[in-house]
Amino acid sequence: MNQVLITGASGLIGSRLTEMLQQGGVPVAHLGRTKTSGHVPSFVWDVSRGKIDEDALRRADVIIHLAGAGVADRRWSAARKKEILDSRLQSTQLLYHALERQKYQAKVLVAASAIGYYGFGMSDHEFSESDSPGKDFLADVTRQWEAAVDEIEKLGIRVVKIRIGIVLSNRGGALAEMAKPVKFCVGAPLGTGRQQVSWIHIDDLCGMFLMAARDEQMRGAYNGVAPNPVSNRMLTRAIALALKKPLWLPPVPPFVLKLLVGEMAEMLINGSNVSAAKILSTGFEFKFPAIEEALKDLLHR
Repeated sequence: MNQVLITGASGLIGSRLTEMLQQGGVPVAHLGRTKTSGHVPSFVWDVSRGKIDEDALRRADVIIHLAGAGVADRRWSAARKKEILDSRLQSTQLLYHALERQKYQAKVLVAASAIGYYGFGMSDHEFSESDSPGKDFLADVTRQWEAAVDEIEKLGIRVVKIRIGIVLSNRGGALAEMAKPVKFCVGAPLGTGRQQVSWIHIDDLCGMFLMAARDEQMRGAYNGVAPNPVSNRMLTRAIALALKKPLWLPPVPPFVLKLLVGEMAEMLINGSNVSAAKILSTGFEFKFPAIEEALKDLLHR
């Protein structure tokens, strides 16, 4: 890789990817809503107005596309749902049109997607990349998002989509929210606690993005999850054990979750069991295949 351009680089994944690329001596640039000062060259786009600094694309041979409004940042009002969808479709379409009208060096685009593609449910089915999309809001968003990304392949650019699971990091995100009540001895499983959590350590996820950028055989969708999903109850217990805290409260009832977060509660109550077989078949090696190893690394740094 000669130069990597990252959209949505200010988030949890983009910031860690930037660090890993720099540690490997790979030049990195960011494309975002505002120009940032610091050690990474940055370029600006205005997605809602369809404007982009096309200099961002001229030198990049790899584009890592992470941009999109945070799914769990706020309750899903009609306006928020539209923002979640539009931020993904419009940013991807803006990239497509910018690449279409200029000479570019980009050989590959690695785009974020989500395991929400499959929908959420309590069934024992293990989802693989060949499964059809689900029928709920997030499934519809990711289906349209991936379709927009696939258009870029028509420009002769290799496209890889990483369907990201629950990302565990020591810098925020899901793990911080799950660990917070446990630290104060008020942690509890959610709903029945039996729902599957398809998780991944942040460093393994970033490793997948980097492998997808380098491996010319990789195309299409890959699940960005660890090979050993756990139930919500097991995950909560593992966090408590790692933090050496008791876990004595009963599970949080589904109706309470729905009151607290609205429609978004379906993700927490139902979960999904997602396979890592395809990414393993590429030869990818997980540093943290088991939840105990991942939590030990993240909670004791």
